[in-house]
Amino acid sequence: MAGVAWTESTVEFVDWRMHLARGGSGRPALVLHHDIGTPDRLPFYDALAAKYDVLVPHHPGYGRSERPEWMRSVRDIAVVYRGLLGDLGVERAALIGLGFGGWIAAEMASMAPRDLAALVLVGAMGVKPPEGDILDQAIIGYIDYARAGFHDQQAFDRVYGTEPSNDQLVAWDICREMSFRIAWKPYMYSQTLPHLLGAVRAPALLVWGADDKVVPVSAGRRYAAALPHAKLQTIAACGHCVDMEKPEELAALVAPFLG
Repeated sequence: MAGVAWTESTVEFVDWRMHLARGGSGRPALVLHHDIGTPDRLPFYDALAAKYDVLVPHHPGYGRSERPEWMRSVRDIAVVYRGLLGDLGVERAALIGLGFGGWIAAEMASMAPRDLAALVLVGAMGVKPPEGDILDQAIIGYIDYARAGFHDQQAFDRVYGTEPSNDQLVAWDICREMSFRIAWKPYMYSQTLPHLLGAVRAPALLVWGADDKVVPVSAGRRYAAALPHAKLQTIAACGHCVDMEKPEELAALVAPFLG
């Protein structure tokens, strides 16, 4: 989107560094990316930055953020992001979690349930689906896993190319290794998280691709039951990576919801 300026910076922690992109102005919105990482720029990010102050960090151990060797859980990442917002002086941010990032956002909401403006979970991992299973990336190749996130393979090609670069393949391999380190047993969900979400008072929007082959929509229904002020919406002819496959439709849902 024309007119959106982004800055990139490195945030220093005690023994490691995190990459952070930031763009737009207005009320703050923290966007947390998928377990396959994130391209540097996406139309969905630009659409949000047209109205909000959007922060897109690379998770620890993913993308251009260094890997803290001590990190062993998704909740560790959530604690780090709570600290990041505090260091940046960001209060009552909206949390927008995409897939694996949705799990992190939900953990953050459970830690400080009154310190967020809104919660948006898009195809979020983090809870055990009552029906079906979260796709196990250990049993398929990392290219096939990334492609499984898209209903329309031409949408995948538009984002990553018909033959992803060697650098992208290496990045996916690193992402997979970090995911196994912090989210292996149980795989991609928390046994405690559903019981911790009842205190969240902020409104929650749950968005699922109707053809999500990575996280069944039943997980969205479980989130809707756990969060006191939640509504669930699905997007037709769309897979797990709604932000990349149907960015306009997702932005049209999220922007009015954030207000």
